[in-house]
Amino acid sequence: MEWFSAENVVAVLTAVLGVLASIGVLWYERRVPRRKRIGYRVQMDTPIGSDVSQGRANVRLGLFSETPDMSDATLVLLRIENDGSQSIVDSDYTGREMHGLTAEFTGRTVRGVAVTQPPGAAHLMEHFTAAAGMRLSGSLIRLPRVPLNRGEHFKLLVLLTGADVGSPVRITGGIRDGEVTVNRAARPDDKPPLFGRAARLITVTLTVCVMALAAIILVRDDTPPPLDCARGELRVTGSTAFAPVVRELAATYMKECEGSRIEVDPHGSNSGIRELADEGARSGKSGSPGLVALSDGPKPPGHPELRETRVAVSLFSLVVNDRVPVRDLSLADIRRVYAGEIRNWRELGGPDLEILLVSRDANSGTREVFQRRVLDRNEPAQSSRDCATKDDPRAPVTRCELDGTDQVLATVARLDGALGYSELRSGSEPRGLHRIAIDGALPSVDTIGTSPYPYREIEYAYTYGRPPADSLASSFLGYLSRGRGQDVIHIHGHLPCATPKGLRVCGED
Repeated sequence: MEWFSAENVVAVLTAVLGVLASIGVLWYERRVPRRKRIGYRVQMDTPIGSDVSQGRANVRLGLFSETPDMSDATLVLLRIENDGSQSIVDSDYTGREMHGLTAEFTGRTVRGVAVTQPPGAAHLMEHFTAAAGMRLSGSLIRLPRVPLNRGEHFKLLVLLTGADVGSPVRITGGIRDGEVTVNRAARPDDKPPLFGRAARLITVTLTVCVMALAAIILVRDDTPPPLDCARGELRVTGSTAFAPVVRELAATYMKECEGSRIEVDPHGSNSGIRELADEGARSGKSGSPGLVALSDGPKPPGHPELRETRVAVSLFSLVVNDRVPVRDLSLADIRRVYAGEIRNWRELGGPDLEILLVSRDANSGTREVFQRRVLDRNEPAQSSRDCATKDDPRAPVTRCELDGTDQVLATVARLDGALGYSELRSGSEPRGLHRIAIDGALPSVDTIGTSPYPYREIEYAYTYGRPPADSLASSFLGYLSRGRGQDVIHIHGHLPCATPKGLRVCGED
C-alpha cells in the first residue's frame, strides 16, 4: 500500500508524539505535586569595625573605634524566602531538632541578629523566639520552623566579627519534597515570563514536531525507481575490490524495487569467474543463471560463453605501514623489492626494518593487475603464513597471501615494515598505513588518461551468456552502469565507463 511508506509512518508518529506531549504536560500540571523550595541570598555584606578606612586620606569610618574586639565587625543582610510553587508549613522541615534551618557564617562569630519582615507579614515575628528554636552559637544561627506562604520572605540583619567581608554564608536544612538553595535577586529590568512552564514546553514540543514534518517533506527522496525494476534473486560474486560499490547499489536497488533480492558474496575475481562458468554449465539449456561475476581486469583465456560489461576503471595503489616514512617508490625499485634484491627499508631511505610483503592469493584480480601492470612478472612464492616470519629461511623475501582486501589493509597497518596493495578506497582505510606514489604519480580519478600512473584496470561484470532483458541480472547491470550507479562508483574512487571520459579510457585499455 503506497500510503504505508516510511515517510508517512514517521509523519504520523511525529504528530502523535506532539499530541501526547501536550496531554502529558497538562496531566503533569494537574496531578503531579510541585516542588517546595526555600531560597536565600546575601543582600549586603559590609565592614563596620574600627579598621574601616576610605581613600588615601585614611579617613576612619568605623562604628566601634573605642572597642578593640569589634575592630573587624561586619554587617550582613540575609534574605530568606519561599520561591517555590507551594506554601511551606512547620511540618515540612525535616530536621530532628526543634529548629528548621541553620545559617552558617564561615570564619565569623555571630554577635547579634535582628529579624525584619515586609509589610503584611508581621505574623512571622512570633516564630523568632528561643522557645521556637531560635539560637545563636559561634558562627551559626539556628532558625525556627517558620511557615512561609508562596512568595513570602524575611530578612536577618546579622552583626559579625572574626573575618573579612565576603566570607562564605550558607543555609542548610531539609524540606520535604523540596530543597534549600541559593537564588539570585531579580534585576529591575527583569520581566516575568509571558507564558508558564507548561505552555512553553508544549510550544517547543509542537514546534519540533512541525519542523520534523517539514524536514520529511523537504528531504524525502522523490527520485523515481529504476524504469526496468525486476523481481527475483541475484547473487554477485568475484572482486573484493569492487564489493563496497556493489553492496551499496544492491541495498539501494532492493529498497527501490520491490520483490528483488541481491546477495553480494565476493571471493576474488578468478574464483568468481570459475564459479560463474561452472554454474552456467550446470544450468545447460535452462538459460543464464542468476549470477554476476565481477573481475578486476579481463577474464582468463577460455570461457567464450561469458559475456562482459565494462563497468568502471579502478585504481589501485601500494600501501605501507606508517613506521616507514617513504612516500614514493620508482617502478624499478618496486620490482627489485619483489624480486628479493632489496630486503630492508634503509636501502630505500627508510628505517632499518625488514620489508614484509603482504599479498593477495591466486584468486585475486587485484594481484593479477599488480603483476601485469606493475611487476611485469609473477610475485615470488609464498614464504610466510603469519606475514611476519619466514617459514623457509632460504626464501629471498618474507611474503604471505591473504584472502581479501580488508585483511591486507589490516595486516599492513599492524606489522612494522609491511608493504601491500589494494584498490583506491574512499575514506575507509584503517589507521596505521599510508599510500605511496609510483615514480612521483599518485592514483587519482581526476588524472586517469593523462597520468602515467600504471596501477589501474577496468572492472568487468560477467554473465553466462546474455541474460533475459526482463531478468534481475540484466536490470541490475544497467543500474550499476548508468544513472545513480555512476555517482556511487565515482564516490568510491572509480571512474564509470559510461561517462564521456570513462568511455574513452575504457575503450583504450
